Amino acid sequence: MKKIYFNNCLTSKPAPEVVDAMLPYLKENFYFPGNFIETGETIASHLQDFKEKIAATIGAKANEIHFTTGGTSANNIAIKGYLSANAHKGTHIICSVIDYPDLLTNAAFFEQSGFEVTYLNADWDGFIDLNQLEKAIRPDTILFMTTLANHTTGTIQPLREIKDILAKADHKIAVHVDACEAYARLPINVNELGIDLMSVSAHKFHGPQGVGFLYQRKGIVLGQFKHGIRRIDNLETGGISIAAIAGMNKAVELAFENFEENTKKIKELSQYLLRKIEERIPHTILNGPRGDKRAPHNINISFEFIEGEAIMMMMDLNGISADTGSACASEGLKPNYVLMALGRTHEQSHGSIKFTLSRYNTREEIDYTVNKLEQIVRELRSRSPLYNK
Repeated sequence: MKKIYFNNCLTSKPAPEVVDAMLPYLKENFYFPGNFIETGETIASHLQDFKEKIAATIGAKANEIHFTTGGTSANNIAIKGYLSANAHKGTHIICSVIDYPDLLTNAAFFEQSGFEVTYLNADWDGFIDLNQLEKAIRPDTILFMTTLANHTTGTIQPLREIKDILAKADHKIAVHVDACEAYARLPINVNELGIDLMSVSAHKFHGPQGVGFLYQRKGIVLGQFKHGIRRIDNLETGGISIAAIAGMNKAVELAFENFEENTKKIKELSQYLLRKIEERIPHTILNGPRGDKRAPHNINISFEFIEGEAIMMMMDLNGISADTGSACASEGLKPNYVLMALGRTHEQSHGSIKFTLSRYNTREEIDYTVNKLEQIVRELRSRSPLYNK
């Protein structure tokens, strides 16, 4: 049975063209960049071309792009690098209680290192409290961090409004954005949105795993987070797979050569899935906003009276891969911290399922999924002591 894959938030299947683009760099062009010799200069030229193509997709310059080993590495280089280099200007950070774990664990790390962190609350749909943001700004605030498209609910934070609020401060507050769920799915112009640092991971948009990039605005100073020999980048020291970078470049090309068509298709599929579920399965709650204020690929729904883990496992037995909103069993079945922060109950959080779609999904897959999902939910509710028929 063919696997139906709705877990592109976790990772996505590399496009066939991406794999093809990587092969020459695994077989022949495996060299690191360098000067004065043909092999090194050829690879250096290729990497420069890749940077220029990627930079053009976000309104940046090639010298503002750093290749990294993924989104987590980019987040750590950006946050630790900026705070270590600019602590003399202030030691106050602002983020939110629903940010991606990379941001929250870094915030916790710096709290233990003498920094102060203000954690913004979010409303029912996952938008951070802008009034609280405005009040949180202090003379020693030096960094604001946010997750552009929330990894749980798909909520898109209003960066233009945030930019205007931060601009009212009488000093520079740098803006770091985790765009791993947003890049290649939302139009991003770093200048229009006031982004100073931004992390992206290739495997989220049909590129290879183990590679990403960091955008660093010119003039933003970062301290050295990783120490070692420079092979490709001065911030991500050591070796990075040339083949993976080439694959990411091809994934970027594929995503942006038909950007509007791709995102329109994903959005239509997601809305079709949501509509079918709400028509056929009662007692559901959409987590996150409707319409254009959520990432086009994300549909997160709580099925009341039952456990998301049970739904997920039963769908897996039927060849359907999706994710549950609460933590996996190995983590002790904890309720999802994002959904709890948005006012969901423990039961609603535990009963959530997240579908994240791609341009490779089809309506036929959705029809099959909803048919199976309806049967699964009916069976689980028939066993649930919480469900009154």
